[in-house]
Amino acid sequence: MKIASPMKLASGLGTGLAFGFLLQKGRAAKRVEIVDALRFDQWRVAKIMGTASVVGGLGTYALGRAGRVEPKIKPLALGVVTGGALFGAGLAALGYCPGTTVTAAGEGQRDAMLGIAGMMVGALAYVALLPRLKPFLERGDMGEVTVPELVRAAEDAVRRQRG
Repeated sequence: MKIASPMKLASGLGTGLAFGFLLQKGRAAKRVEIVDALRFDQWRVAKIMGTASVVGGLGTYALGRAGRVEPKIKPLALGVVTGGALFGAGLAALGYCPGTTVTAAGEGQRDAMLGIAGMMVGALAYVALLPRLKPFLERGDMGEVTVPELVRAAEDAVRRQRG
């Protein structure tokens, strides 16, 4: 097992702390705010997450151009879709995503602490069951497909259908 350098670990810890601080300041670690966002009653959390996605995407792009990272496309298979559905169900049931769960736990929110325990149990169950789950998770493997490729394929199918 390769162990990361202390500087790399410190960098990850620092950016994680900064992200958590900003989530907390933006009230994104409040369960009621997440639930309101899921109900489309407010847009603060969507704006925060959208901003984080854009900043992360630009940062990843810049690091890729500098040769510091090599982004990989995850193959689209049933396991990815199932994982996304479980993530969404967990977010809706708990009222936190993993990042906001840790931030809320840092604020002392007991429901978030329970959520972290649930994430740990789920991760352990996944590792324990992976050998048996692997055939199911790899079913329907479409390879390394991007969203634009999927949209183009859907548009082509519609065109063919129309004649």
